[in-house]
Amino acid sequence: MVSYTYEVGDVVTLKKQHPCGSKEWEILRVGADFRLKCKGCGHQIMIARRLVEKNTRDLQKKA
Repeated sequence: MVSYTYEVGDVVTLKKQHPCGSKEWEILRVGADFRLKCKGCGHQIMIARRLVEKNTRDLQKKA
């Protein structure tokens, strides 16, 4: 299992896709909960850290 270091501005690819079809999410807030913004439609969600860690496929660091 790969351990990632999550930071604001990174783009995370999750296992399941959002209903708009995108699997990529931008990290807006890091803590016990993450605030993620869908790269496809811009929808924002709050999700528990453990769920993000469990469902992460890839992590692209900000430029």
